[in-house]
Amino acid sequence: MKVLVVYTHPNHNSLNYSFLESVLKGSESNSNITELQVLDLYEEGFDPVLVFHEHKRRRDMHKDVHLEKYRQQLLWADKIVFIYPIWWGRPPAMLLGYIDQLFASNFAYKDTKGLFPEGLLQGKTVVCISTMKGPTFYPLLWLNNAHKVLMKRALFSYVGIKRVKFFEFGNMESRKGKQTKKLQKIDRYFQRLTR
Repeated sequence: MKVLVVYTHPNHNSLNYSFLESVLKGSESNSNITELQVLDLYEEGFDPVLVFHEHKRRRDMHKDVHLEKYRQQLLWADKIVFIYPIWWGRPPAMLLGYIDQLFASNFAYKDTKGLFPEGLLQGKTVVCISTMKGPTFYPLLWLNNAHKVLMKRALFSYVGIKRVKFFEFGNMESRKGKQTKKLQKIDRYFQRLTR
């Protein structure tokens, strides 16, 4: 299994970075994971801003040479792991900009004459590890599960990815947030991952 980890947090002293380290630690002792790449969007200097004009059209995004490296990473991976904070009920703009540009027509999906497109990333699986200041139940009760609906239905299902696992960790700025226990949970999950 080839794993691509897309890490989206500007601070390497953050709890999110500790979750990245737990993913790496657990993966090291898992013989099912043969290769692993980390894409740190902030460290990479990824530009999340969409630009369209007469020479750069949206319908041609799947051919943008500046994005070829990232497209190849997505094609290479069997499993894509996203690590990010939830800010204002959704992933950071940096990650959304990556999604906007990479999950493009004629690369991640193909328009059909039917109601839904043909997903071109079928067979891949996704794990989303997210942290938030508020309680874990906040997105479900207050935001109608908007985060999971956005990621699973509006994005991954659209491009053909059916298996999506979520770890939404709340109360992460609290002294009673059980951070160590949650980091260990991620470590164990990646130690035991089979597909």
